[in-house]
Amino acid sequence: MSSKKKILIIQKVHEKGMELINNHPNFDVEVTEDVSVENLKSKIKDCDGASIRIAKLPGEVIQEAKNLKIISRHGVGYDNIDLKKTKEKDIKIAITANANAVTVSEHVMFVLLNIAKRKDLFDKTVRDGNFKDRNKLPKTIEIWKKNFLIMGFGRIGKALIKRCLGFEMNIFVYDPFVKKDKIEELGGKKVEDLMEAIKIMDVISLHMPLTDKTENLINYDLLKTMKKNCIIINAARGGIIHEEDLDKALNENLIFGAAIDVFKKEPPENNNPLLKNDKVYLSPHTAAFTEECMVRMAKETIQNIIDFFDDKLEKSKIIKL
Repeated sequence: MSSKKKILIIQKVHEKGMELINNHPNFDVEVTEDVSVENLKSKIKDCDGASIRIAKLPGEVIQEAKNLKIISRHGVGYDNIDLKKTKEKDIKIAITANANAVTVSEHVMFVLLNIAKRKDLFDKTVRDGNFKDRNKLPKTIEIWKKNFLIMGFGRIGKALIKRCLGFEMNIFVYDPFVKKDKIEELGGKKVEDLMEAIKIMDVISLHMPLTDKTENLINYDLLKTMKKNCIIINAARGGIIHEEDLDKALNENLIFGAAIDVFKKEPPENNNPLLKNDKVYLSPHTAAFTEECMVRMAKETIQNIIDFFDDKLEKSKIIKL
């Protein structure tokens, strides 16, 4: 009988990651692109470890896993995994904690500038032969010395603050789990009263997990208290912003614009109102999709599995359930 650990790769990762494990003497590896419940129940049954990207891993699949000890998430979010069943079976969840901070923070600055400067509209104006109408175009805004609120101060938030400071922005951080001195060391100010702080912000960027407490956190009641020039960005998890409420607020000119990389349901349904709202910059959950980041994430995803079975996995990469 083989003493090798069986590893299931649910949705392939970059080849640089696969190179770490394909010929590893301690592992038998199988890759599946079929993420149907029935297929996953069959494939995961005898596996010792698994990796997963954005596919769902429901409780009924995890229940079938007789030997599963570690699930390595290709990313930092884990709302696609049934946490209750995972905890019940004492299965660890590891994330790629170090891989995507630079890329996502760059994405935030890109979409912020795109919206503030109306880049897409201006580009289209020239290409459509309407250069002479430039004085009729809507206003743009600066981001220099504006108030920027980072909601969630993990690795992405810490990478983002460095980039904001390059524009001499006033950085505020809302994260109940991070101490004031840690935020101030990096040049930010800790927010205690979120509802009051929201009222003075020019930019709000979300970097928190989707939980019962954060679901629909950004709703119409909160949006209507924001400044008219406020830009809100979500590169965290769909569901934190109430999408219909955001659409309503934009249509009523309560805020300047928004950038949405993640949706409550992915892909979004055709009747999602944000798809037809030209005040929203949309992207298909690709804030971390640079070549460099995909290599880092793949390597870290696979290395987490290897390190776990070698008793070398950093505790900071394991989710507390």
